[in-house]
Amino acid sequence: MSFNLNELIFFSSFIVFILLMLLIDLGVFHKHSHTLRFKESLSWTLVWVTISLVFYILIRFHGNWIHGADSLAAIQDRITRFHHPISITGLGLEDAISRYNKNLSLEYLTGYLIEYSLSVDNVFVIVLIFISFKIKPRYYKRVLFWGILGAIIMRFLFIFVSSVLIQRFAWFLYVFGAMLVVIGLKMGWEFVSGKKQEEIDTEHHPVMSFMSKYFRVTKDDHEQKFWINRGGKIYFTPLFIVLLIIEFSDVLFAVDSVPAVFSVTLDPYIVFFSNIFAILGLRSMFFLVMDVMNRFHYLKLGLAVLLSFVGVKMLLTHFYKLSTNHSLIIIASILAFSVIASLMRPLVQKKSI
Repeated sequence: MSFNLNELIFFSSFIVFILLMLLIDLGVFHKHSHTLRFKESLSWTLVWVTISLVFYILIRFHGNWIHGADSLAAIQDRITRFHHPISITGLGLEDAISRYNKNLSLEYLTGYLIEYSLSVDNVFVIVLIFISFKIKPRYYKRVLFWGILGAIIMRFLFIFVSSVLIQRFAWFLYVFGAMLVVIGLKMGWEFVSGKKQEEIDTEHHPVMSFMSKYFRVTKDDHEQKFWINRGGKIYFTPLFIVLLIIEFSDVLFAVDSVPAVFSVTLDPYIVFFSNIFAILGLRSMFFLVMDVMNRFHYLKLGLAVLLSFVGVKMLLTHFYKLSTNHSLIIIASILAFSVIASLMRPLVQKKSI
């Protein structure tokens, strides 16, 4: 997918800002490995959510900067190319830009809400990975930091390749839609049947098997080191294996979350921005969710309904277009209902006899 000068400038500025924030986080506030407490996790979660909402405001008033859409023809070209559910017919340039930016900002906000919500379910898997490999809590932050950097690269490739496929092969959208419906139904069945996440087999995990076969791996604890030099030979530590498994898991996460955001917008930049802000909040939210992971037990069912809804929406995209406003309202309502239901009917913990 080609970049024009405006897209290149905006995209590069975005990446520079994100990397700067991560470096400030790691280098200034978190110089030493330590376990993040609830209060600190909550603070950083609020920081990332605030930055994400500030970015929403930026798009609301200057979203046309992303593609350099500063004329009626340019705006109409983006509306046609990415199938935005709006019309600027009969509008002057100023009103057209305003309508275009408003829709773009709502698409970003809806995509962000979807991605962030799905990230909550993904946190449970990451928790299981850390526990299975007996990683000390004070090293979680380090692994998640590098994991997020890898995720940014992976999401970039996944999103923009998917965008090219969707634009060249219209039927590819139906593949995404069907896949989301299947994933949603599977998730819903797991909730209804009471199926729990199975423990991870650390010895036979595909990533562990691959690394053990082709590289030198040590099972000894070497604190925060990803590899060690032993007798002039490099050995990878359990912490590095966990990092690879989290990266591998993120690829699997992207299979449901990225197509879900494509159901809201076909603009790959908006999909990418919403994805990145959501996974940036994931690291701080990780420690927060660990303290409240059983509180919103109906959220998994809500996510199953959400995925099924966006899947059906994608399958019907050429027959019925739902406005961005209505999509946001429906998705927010699904998530709100699952949270309220969880609070009204708390999970009863079985007492051991």
